[in-house]
Amino acid sequence: MRKIMLLGLLVATGSLALKAQSTAFVIGGGPSMSFQRWGNFSERQPLFKYHATLAVETVNNDDDRGGVFAQIGYHVRGSANRFTFFQGIGNPLLVFSEEFQFRNIALVLGAKQKFDWRDNRKYFYSIGLRGERTLSTNLSQLVGNQNPALQIYYPFEGAVNRWTAGISLGGGLEFPFSELVGGQLMFSVHPDFLLQYNQPPIENVIDPLNPGQRIRIEERRIRNLTLELTLSIRLLRKVIYE
Repeated sequence: MRKIMLLGLLVATGSLALKAQSTAFVIGGGPSMSFQRWGNFSERQPLFKYHATLAVETVNNDDDRGGVFAQIGYHVRGSANRFTFFQGIGNPLLVFSEEFQFRNIALVLGAKQKFDWRDNRKYFYSIGLRGERTLSTNLSQLVGNQNPALQIYYPFEGAVNRWTAGISLGGGLEFPFSELVGGQLMFSVHPDFLLQYNQPPIENVIDPLNPGQRIRIEERRIRNLTLELTLSIRLLRKVIYE
């Protein structure tokens, strides 16, 4: 699947290069903050992780007001549980943290609009359609999934949707270092349309805390929302017609 997404980026890159006077390659990364709501369950706490991206953009030599782009990236999405326990007077607090990680590779195809600011800088906003493939999760490694008494309260690998999709909205600043090298700082929001996890209700399950009784595991539907701050290097491949 990774090869398919990489092939998609290469095809998009070739198409952009044919249509553009010049091309910018943008290599970036930074911190991310992810949120999830587990169906009827309460909101989870945010997961603080990271992302890395590689993009190619069209650049018009005469009037660089915007263009189209293709971007591929690695993103750790999910949520977390954090609890603080008071151990008594004179003892430090005990902090327990548990992360639910979905490690995804994403392909975004979109458009970018730029505006002049000052000192050859530009500010911009962008919008794109995004498709994602989940490469791995940490669900099988969580304490709850290794404890029969807690398993019913945890998501499991079998209900993970390996493909999901959404939109990507961003805005930021471009600043040049030289004619062909520059920087970019962008804040972006990535809501998902499709579910990352979809578990229907499960009836007639033996209660691990009361083996003589049976219970119902409620439906659990998980969708991602991620905020990202990305610092990038822009490398311009300038085409000059003589």
